[in-house]
Amino acid sequence: MSLIRLLQRKPDGEIIFREPTSGEVPAYAILSHTWGEEEVIYQELKKGKDKSKTVNKAGWRKILFCAEQAKEDGLEYFWVDTCCIDKKNAVELGTAINSMFRWYQNAARCYVYLSDVSKPNSRADDQRLWEEAFRRSRWFTRGWTLQELLAPRLVDFFSSERKRLGSKLSLESMIHEITGIANNALRGNSLSEFSIRERKCWAEHRNTSVEEDGVYCLIGIFDVSMVLNYGEGRGKAFGRLEEEIHKLNKGVDFEQFAVRRNLLSFPEAAQFVAREKELSKMHKLLYGDRNRTCVVLYGLGGMGKTQLANEYIRRYEEKYTAIFWLNANDQDSLKLSFRGIAQQVLKYHPSTSLLAGVDFDDLDQMVDKVKDWLDLPKNSYWLMIYDNYDNPKTSRNLDRSAVDIRQFLPRSNQGSIIITTRSSGVIQGSRVHIQKLLDVKESLEILSNMSKRKDIAEDPGAAELVKELDGLPLALSTAGAYLEHVSMTLSEYLQLYKTSWLKLQTKSPLLDSYEDPSARLLKLWAYFDRQDLWFDLLRHAYSVDDEWIQELTEDELNFNAAVTLLCSFGLVEPDRSSQQLVGARGYSVHSCVHSWTVFVLNKEWEKSLARLALTCIASEVPNTNEKYWWLLQRRLLQHATRQAFFIADAKGKLAEAEAMYLRALEGKEKALGPDHTSTLHTVNNLGTLYSNQGKLAKAEAMYLRALEGYEKALGPNHTSTLDTVNNLGNLYSDQGKLAEAEAMYLRALEGCEKALGPDHTSTLHTVNNLGTLYSDQGKLAKAEAMYLRALEGKEKALGPDHTSTLDTVNNLGNLYSDQGKLAEAEAMYLRALEGKEKALEPDHTSTLHMVNNLGALYSDQGKLAEAEAMYLRALEGYKNALGFELASSYLPALNTMFAFGDLFSQTDRKDMAKVMYNRALSGYTTVQGPSSNRCRQLEDRLQALQVASAESNVGQNEFTEPGVANSRSLKQKIRKLGRRLNIR
Repeated sequence: MSLIRLLQRKPDGEIIFREPTSGEVPAYAILSHTWGEEEVIYQELKKGKDKSKTVNKAGWRKILFCAEQAKEDGLEYFWVDTCCIDKKNAVELGTAINSMFRWYQNAARCYVYLSDVSKPNSRADDQRLWEEAFRRSRWFTRGWTLQELLAPRLVDFFSSERKRLGSKLSLESMIHEITGIANNALRGNSLSEFSIRERKCWAEHRNTSVEEDGVYCLIGIFDVSMVLNYGEGRGKAFGRLEEEIHKLNKGVDFEQFAVRRNLLSFPEAAQFVAREKELSKMHKLLYGDRNRTCVVLYGLGGMGKTQLANEYIRRYEEKYTAIFWLNANDQDSLKLSFRGIAQQVLKYHPSTSLLAGVDFDDLDQMVDKVKDWLDLPKNSYWLMIYDNYDNPKTSRNLDRSAVDIRQFLPRSNQGSIIITTRSSGVIQGSRVHIQKLLDVKESLEILSNMSKRKDIAEDPGAAELVKELDGLPLALSTAGAYLEHVSMTLSEYLQLYKTSWLKLQTKSPLLDSYEDPSARLLKLWAYFDRQDLWFDLLRHAYSVDDEWIQELTEDELNFNAAVTLLCSFGLVEPDRSSQQLVGARGYSVHSCVHSWTVFVLNKEWEKSLARLALTCIASEVPNTNEKYWWLLQRRLLQHATRQAFFIADAKGKLAEAEAMYLRALEGKEKALGPDHTSTLHTVNNLGTLYSNQGKLAKAEAMYLRALEGYEKALGPNHTSTLDTVNNLGNLYSDQGKLAEAEAMYLRALEGCEKALGPDHTSTLHTVNNLGTLYSDQGKLAKAEAMYLRALEGKEKALGPDHTSTLDTVNNLGNLYSDQGKLAEAEAMYLRALEGKEKALEPDHTSTLHMVNNLGALYSDQGKLAEAEAMYLRALEGYKNALGFELASSYLPALNTMFAFGDLFSQTDRKDMAKVMYNRALSGYTTVQGPSSNRCRQLEDRLQALQVASAESNVGQNEFTEPGVANSRSLKQKIRKLGRRLNIR
C-alpha cells in the first residue's frame, strides 16, 4: 500500500498532519461522507495554527467529528479525503485514487457521516423517520461511496447530529434493499467472488461530479490500477478499465485465445436460485490459480448439478477466454463434443495451425488436436465442463461402456475443469457434494419462479408441498412447470403427486436384487427415520433370528460396505447434523428413496421389523458417555417417533435409564470398588441424569462424590475432574447459587487453560458458560468479554458456521438484547438462525430456539406481527420435530407458549392468552410440579385475565391479530433457560 498521510489528534485537542514515512502505518479511523461547498482542503489545513477561517467551515466540523469519534474508539489517527490528499499534485492524486480502496480496507473503523439524515432523539416513531431519510440519503447515490461501503470491515453510520444510527452489520438488510449489493459482499467476502457483471450493477445508478471519476471510482472494486487522464471522457476511461479487468482475469494475451460460447452446446436452464454457498466454494477452487484446477460436482440425480455448473458459467464467464461444454455420458458423445470444440475454435481463429486441415471424420485425431490447442503455453484461462459423467471406469466397474475420463482431459497443468456426476467415486479434483436444499425459502423460490405464481409463500399448501418434495430441485422445477399451465391449487397438486408417486414407485425398483446387502440395509432402514442412522444403533439387532440382519449388524465392516455402495449410487449421504452430536457419524437417505423402501422393498409395514427398530432405539438409551446423555436422547427421538404404534413402550424404555445406571453402579462398586475411575464415571453420569430429570439434590450428591473420588485418584487438574467441576457449575447455576457456580467455573477454566491450553474447545465451552453466568448475575461487561473470547476462539478452532460457534453468537444476541442494543441483537440472532438452518434443519430444536429468541426480540422492538410469526413457527416446529405429546412437555416449547400468552394478554385477544397460558401450565405442572415458580406465575396471570372458562370455544391456532407484550424479565428468564438447553 502506498504511504498514507494521516491526521493526528494531540492530547490538547490540536489536529495536525502525520506526514508519510517509511515506517509502519498506525491504526487509524477513516471518514466517509458526501462533499459540500465548505470542505477543508489540504492547503488550508497545512497552514498550521492559522485556521481562523478554516474552523468556521462546515467541513471542519466533519473533521472534528471524525477526530472525536476516533478518540472514543481509542484511535489517535484518522483520515479524511478532503484534506489528506494534495489534489494539486497530479502524481499524488493518481497514487491516492489507485490506493483508496486499500486505505479504506485497512482502516480500523470507518465513520459514515450522513448530513441529510437527522435523528434528534431515540423514540420509536423517530426511528421510522430517520430510516426513511436513511433510505433516501445522497450518500447511497455517489460513486466514491461504493468502495467506502464495501472495503472497510467495521462501518458505523451517524446522523447529522453525530448520533450513531447503527453499523453495517446491524443495518445490513436495509442497506441490501437500498443498494442491491449481495449480503456476502457487505459482510466482507472477497469481491473477486462476485462476477464482473454483478459488480458493475452495484455502480450502475451512482453519480460523480467529474465524468471520468465514474470510472476511476471502480478501480479498487475490480482490483486494478490505471493512469488517470482527466479530460479523456467516460467512454475512453471505461474502455481502458475493461482492458485492465480482462488482463487481470484472462491474462495479457487473452485475445489470442478468445472463443465465444456456442450456446447450442449448452443446456437450457431456468432462472437460478439458491446454491450460493456451493457457487462461492466453486469459485474459490477454480479461479486464481494458474495451475490445473478441477471441481467434481456429485450427488443424487435431480439435485441440480448441471444447473449449478451452468450458473457458474453465467456469473463468471468474463474471467475465461473460452468455455466448452462436453457430454460425458459415453465415449462417442465425448468425441463428438471435441469435434464441436474444434469447429468453434476455427470459427474465431481460422489460422490456428494445430487445427487447420484436421480430418473432422477422425474423431480420435480430433480429440488429440483439441487437447494440443488447450495445452498451448499461454492458453491458461479456458474452462471445460464434462457433464453427466455417471458411468466412470473404475476397478470395480466392469461395464464395457464405462468411460475413462482421463483420456479426454488436457495433458498440461493449466486451465479449469468442472465434472458433474452421480458417482461419489470420481476423484479427479476437489469434490463438492450437491445435496438437497435445506432452506425452505429456496425451495419456495424455485417453485415460484417455475410456476410464475407470485406470493406463493402465502398459499397454505405451499409449505406442505415443498416439505413433501424435500428440497429436491428437479422435483420442485417439475412441479412448478406443471403448475404454470394448470389452474389447480398447490394442495391439489400435492395429492396428485402422491398418487402418481406411489404408481411410479411400484414400477421402478432402485436395486437389481433384494438379496444385495445394500438392499437389505434399506429394508431395515424403512423402520427408522430417514435421517441420521449409524451402526451403533443397529448393532443391537444382531441377536435376532434373521440371518441377513445378523450379517448386516454383527460387524461394522459389513455395515460400512453396504452403506458405501449406497453412497456411491447417490442414494445415501453422510448426515450433516450427526457430526455435531455425540457418537459416530450417521447417514441419511433421500425421502424419495425412503418412501420406496416402504412401498416397494417391504411392500407393507411389518410389525416385527418395527419392533426390532424400537428395540435398537431403546437399547441405545444408556450410554457410557453420560455427559452428553441428553444429546443422544434427542438424536434417538426422531427414530422413536417413526414407530407411533410402539411409542408408549419407547417412553417406558427411556424411563428405565435410571434403574440401568443404578444397576451398573452397584455392579462396578462390587467388582472394582467405590473409588475406581470407572465407578466414578458412572457416578458422574448418574449425576447428569438426575440433573436432566430435575432431581437437583440427588445430582449434587453424585457430582460431589465423583469430584472427591477424581481428586484422589486422578488429581485436581485432570480433565475428568474438571468435567465434574464444570458440571457442578452448571448445577449450581440452575439452582440459582451463582456465587458457587462462579467458583466452579473459574476453577474449571483455570484447570482447562493449564491442561489443554486457552484455545482448546473444552476451555472455550467453560469461557462461554462463564459468560452465561455473568449475564445471569447482571455483570454484562464481563459477560460480553467472555462471549467475545469464546466466539473468537470457536471461529478459529471450529469455524464460523459450527453449531457451537453459533450458540455463542446466539448468547451474544441475548446479551445485546438485555443491554437494549436491539439492532445488534437482531444481527446476532439472524446470523445464528441462518447458520443453524444450514448446519441442522429449519425444524431442528436448536434452530427453533433461535426462532423463539427472535420472537422475543421483535416483541421488544414493537414488531408484533413479526414476533407472532416467530412464536408460531417455533411452536409448529417443536410439534413437527418431537410430536405433539413430547412437545407438550418440552421446556423450550413451554417457554414459547408462556411468551406467546404474554403477547396476547395485553390486547383484546385474552381468549388466546388463556389458551397459551393453560397449555403452558399443563406442561410445567408435568415437568416441574404444580408448586414451581413458573406454575405460580401462570396461575397469577390466568387469575388476572378474569375471562370466562369456556375454553372449548376457542381455537388453538387462530393466531391472526398482533398483540403487545412488555414482560422483559420473563423473556430474559426464558432466554436464560434456552442458553442452557442449547449449550450444555
